[in-house]
Amino acid sequence: LASAAQYFPKGTIHVAVIDPGVGTARSPILVETSDYFFIGPDNGVLALAASKQGVKSVYRITNPKFMLPKVSATFHGRDIFAPAAAFLSKGVPPQDFGPKICNMFSPEFAKILKMESLLVGEVIYVDSFGNIITNFTEEDVKSAVNVGFIHVKLGKNELRLKICKAYAEVEPLKPLAIIGSHDFLEISINQGNAAETFGIKAGDKVTLYRSL
Repeated sequence: LASAAQYFPKGTIHVAVIDPGVGTARSPILVETSDYFFIGPDNGVLALAASKQGVKSVYRITNPKFMLPKVSATFHGRDIFAPAAAFLSKGVPPQDFGPKICNMFSPEFAKILKMESLLVGEVIYVDSFGNIITNFTEEDVKSAVNVGFIHVKLGKNELRLKICKAYAEVEPLKPLAIIGSHDFLEISINQGNAAETFGIKAGDKVTLYRSL
């Protein structure tokens, strides 16, 4: 969702329902960003996409006028989220759906700890080629570049990596850093498997040292 949302027209309403906690105390929310709306459970599924787009407001969906008359405890996608999206598309103002809340649940993979000398993020996932996709954005990387290179701690590995626009800018089997097709920092090995080489999996911490 974080990768795909930007390709939709401004004003698009995105509904995401990955909701193992359906029926529990977790809230249904509507998130307004600079260009889009996101509707779903407040369990972290919207966090990375919404934060990437710039969160303006978050509302808890509580108004029964914009739900089905009977709400199942196990099917909020049908009874709450889909109706909310439909009413929003018809011009109902976001604030009519319920109270504004200060923030939404943010899982670890959506967080970046920013300090003066370093940034601490996380590996979002490893693709089938062994490329290591982090949650650092291009803006994060720009704050850490030093003469075309970045200094990264990846697991137990301390790496000085060239920022490349293509994998072939380094020799075969050499590591590199690249802003990938999902607009996040990837750590890769040209014609190799970075995750296997460095012993990295999704959820591992990544430290990016700032250029001071």
